[in-house]
Amino acid sequence: METGFWHDRWARREIAWHESAAHPLLVEYFSRLKLATGSRVFVPLCGKTIDIAWLLANGYRVAGAELSEIAITELFQELGVQPVITRLGKLAHYGAHDIDIFVGDIFDLTAATLGQVDAIYDRAALVALPRTMREQYSQHLRNLTRTAPQLLITFEYDQQLMDGPPFAIVKAEVKQHYAAAYHLTAEVHRQLPGGLKGKVPATETVWLLQPAKK
Repeated sequence: METGFWHDRWARREIAWHESAAHPLLVEYFSRLKLATGSRVFVPLCGKTIDIAWLLANGYRVAGAELSEIAITELFQELGVQPVITRLGKLAHYGAHDIDIFVGDIFDLTAATLGQVDAIYDRAALVALPRTMREQYSQHLRNLTRTAPQLLITFEYDQQLMDGPPFAIVKAEVKQHYAAAYHLTAEVHRQLPGGLKGKVPATETVWLLQPAKK
């Protein structure tokens, strides 16, 4: 999947994945990470998700990575915050109090540029990538964040009925990407109300990933 795919989706306003309220599974399960107030949460492929506003309102600092500059311009407009914009090589940094968003290809982001990460909230990154990219992404995410704890949300459905994104990711694949570095706990496995995009029956799983002790 080329970066142009996502740029085109934003340019054409084909952003059906964007929600108008914080994701209920974030609200219900984020406390499982047991983070102190002021902890810094990384949201990969964040778009302009209102989940960021929820994290900020609940006392967390947020870092994000997003390909689309349109999305991040709108994010800050909706937050009512004027960012300071600087260029960092291939990336642009949009920064304000308690929030840092790196705009560009996430694979151009380094751990040194990203800085400290206390936890990851991945609702829309792993599921947005085709299978051929998910192994590269999961390895890169671990390197970026030094294997920070994660709250991960995945879908399971019949991809013969509908292709992604978001893509179906079964339990075995989550283990393939993360079991060597994390203890994995499926916090909840539930039917998605109304199905995925209103088209196909689907289940949604919330995973808690805690770093394995070495």
